[in-house]
Amino acid sequence: MAGHSKWHNIRHKKNAKDAKRGKIFMKLAKEIYMAAKQGGADLETNAALRLAVDKAKGNNMPNDNIERAINKATGNVDGENYEEFTYEGYGPGGVAVMVDVLTDNKNRTASEVRHAFSKNNGNLGENGCVSFMFHRKGYIVVDRTELDLDEDEFMLEAIEAGCEEIETNEEVFEVFTEPADFESVRDTLKEKFKLEAAEMTMVPDTYTEVPEDHSEEMEKLIDMLEDLDDVQEIHHNMQQ
Repeated sequence: MAGHSKWHNIRHKKNAKDAKRGKIFMKLAKEIYMAAKQGGADLETNAALRLAVDKAKGNNMPNDNIERAINKATGNVDGENYEEFTYEGYGPGGVAVMVDVLTDNKNRTASEVRHAFSKNNGNLGENGCVSFMFHRKGYIVVDRTELDLDEDEFMLEAIEAGCEEIETNEEVFEVFTEPADFESVRDTLKEKFKLEAAEMTMVPDTYTEVPEDHSEEMEKLIDMLEDLDDVQEIHHNMQQ
């Protein structure tokens, strides 16, 4: 996992949040909808819903929006019927890409995702063509800029909490966990530190180094995919 960093992508999303707040809320509402649809509206027994709601609250989504999404999924109000899919392919320079979507029109979404790949020197592939390169992990970002704590001390705290691995830079600590340990590690760290992000994600086993021109194309592909209403998450293995 050495060398992996999602932080610059998350920071980019945070900087663009105000301009795209409505679209972000829509994506979060769909994620809550799907979690409630699959596992019910009880936060105590539905871990996926609990994570989706925590993510929404972390993005300052109003409680009314959260409740409306849950009510749609559980039949309390008329709502859309979403389906969950993952598209796989290769971006510029051979970067492996996974695109998670929630859609009420699979044909429309497939066409939009395929267009984004083809326009940015990529190729949409078959299911399974890149997913074997990724594993699901918990991911937590801790702001270290105001901590009176050195790297070794934080690592001891995180290991005691149950983390699997830690990446560091000048601004943050990036903590990775096994999926089953994510909530307990997050809750333990949240009591002591400021969390910039906490989510489940797909982490690649290996990374692809690409020249600068392909790197710029890859950033354009990510931006184009993120602008699609049906796209929830994008995972890739470009060396950052």
